[in-house]
Amino acid sequence: MIPSPILKALSTIRKHRVEHLLMGGQACVLYGAAEFSRDIDLAILSAPSNLERLTSALRDLAATVIAIPPFRKEYLEEGLAVHFRCNRPDVKGLRIDVMTRMRGVDPFPDLWGRRTTFEFDEEPLEVLSLGDLVAAKKTQRDKDWPMIRRLVDAHYAAHSDEATPERVSFWFRELRTPEFLVDVAASHPVELEKLLPGRPLLELTTPEHLEDGALYRALRDEETVQRDRDAEYWRPLRKRLEELRREARQSKESRA
Repeated sequence: MIPSPILKALSTIRKHRVEHLLMGGQACVLYGAAEFSRDIDLAILSAPSNLERLTSALRDLAATVIAIPPFRKEYLEEGLAVHFRCNRPDVKGLRIDVMTRMRGVDPFPDLWGRRTTFEFDEEPLEVLSLGDLVAAKKTQRDKDWPMIRRLVDAHYAAHSDEATPERVSFWFRELRTPEFLVDVAASHPVELEKLLPGRPLLELTTPEHLEDGALYRALRDEETVQRDRDAEYWRPLRKRLEELRREARQSKESRA
């Protein structure tokens, strides 16, 4: 269930024709992998006209920037997130985070072309596709990896009896539950051979490797690699944020 303030904020953003895609916790709620999330995370198109529409929507929501960096196109395109807090009475306290660029995730036009549209209270919610949401969550944060597992498990549980080629490919690429991977491998051996080069641990999707723990260890190692890549990706961005914080402090001190 998505709380009413979040729906009201999203309705305002749609009213201003902002090109955006819902991601983060609210998207996980819609895909059946989370029960509750208090914030809104958006992927947005960074075209100047779209940022102008977003500015109007944020003004309507009485939203203000609550952290570094400021709301500017250049920072979004560097890969930084901009954080807002809403102050309009019906959405007061709601946080909105916006991003344009993320590690391992395609540019916004590609994401838009693959989006999923949910109908909620007779209003459309444009959401990252499940595959793109999973890609966006391959971070160094501890909370993201159990969420990835729940997202893909929920999809497999819902559609295992209707296994299209696209779904089978998605399961082989993204499932993180060893038992489910072994089930898919047993049911789709031809697809397994085709996809093995892209994910070498699929070679371990046998009952024997499930029993001896080899598949579990390979999944853990795969996660570690992605966490390390994310940490490396964020290292210069964290340095950039520190520079911006320092500049903001110096500017504040010079005005005092």
